[in-house]
Amino acid sequence: MHADGAQAVGKIPVAVDDLGVDLLSIAGHKLYAPKGVGALYIRRGVRIAPVVVGAGQEHGIRPGTENVAGIVGLGAAAELAARLLTAEHARQTALRERLWASLAAAVPGLVRISPASDSLPNTLMVAVPNRLGADILDAIDGVAASTGSACHSGVHSPSATLIAMGVPADIALGALRLSLGRSTTADDVDIAAAALGRAAT
Repeated sequence: MHADGAQAVGKIPVAVDDLGVDLLSIAGHKLYAPKGVGALYIRRGVRIAPVVVGAGQEHGIRPGTENVAGIVGLGAAAELAARLLTAEHARQTALRERLWASLAAAVPGLVRISPASDSLPNTLMVAVPNRLGADILDAIDGVAASTGSACHSGVHSPSATLIAMGVPADIALGALRLSLGRSTTADDVDIAAAALGRAAT
């Protein structure tokens, strides 16, 4: 069993034994390590075939010179994330809920997709029914966010994941994924909420 831990590691407690996984992948930049470095946990006794062959580095799984600077950066980022885990979880959860309250007050009919509990503290996914999330983001400056839809040749389609979760297509097309980070402040949240509220109404 493989789990993609990219979004979770550094934001919530992650323990491979608790998850019951044999493999866990980590993307360094998601926890403030340099881009281009990651890690794969492999449970002892699990054998995987290399994607690239030709040398014995990294136990024969990935040949080539290791990115030592990136590896050290990932280790330092992981240590820092572990020290900040509890405090940042609480702080970012409070900011996320502040963002939700402001947006819900400003945008009639706003739908909350990500739950208030048992979710990442730094992520809020909402949807504006009967609107395109991309149109909302195009109408504002100074807020970087993503949508819950894909655009191919000018035709927008709702996220397959949201549809599989049971979110109706007209709501899924209006999805906005808003993320917070260690540098996010209450003022940042208020500014973003005001801008999004104006664009969505």
